[in-house]
Amino acid sequence: MATKKVTEESIEEPVEERIEEPVEESTGENSGDGYTEIKMGGGWYMTISLAHSDRFEKEYVELAKERGGVKKSRFNLNPSHVRMLAEALIKFADENKL
Repeated sequence: MATKKVTEESIEEPVEERIEEPVEESTGENSGDGYTEIKMGGGWYMTISLAHSDRFEKEYVELAKERGGVKKSRFNLNPSHVRMLAEALIKFADENKL
């Protein structure tokens, strides 16, 4: 499997206009700042939430795959890297015509 290192410098500003399809989002019972749900199908949701670590006294962004209110897998991300991840995902989708 080939891997490609993505850095902030390698992500270019979007030059062309993108055709955006509507993403089905539901904020559920935690509507407001710091929480988003994306319906994926088959009862699965991708949740994106802002969380706080008492142990390290830092905030982080938690990406989780959830079904029936139970988180099956989670990934914690430093908030300073969220925008870079989002831009890398958009670039990946554009390059692979997704």
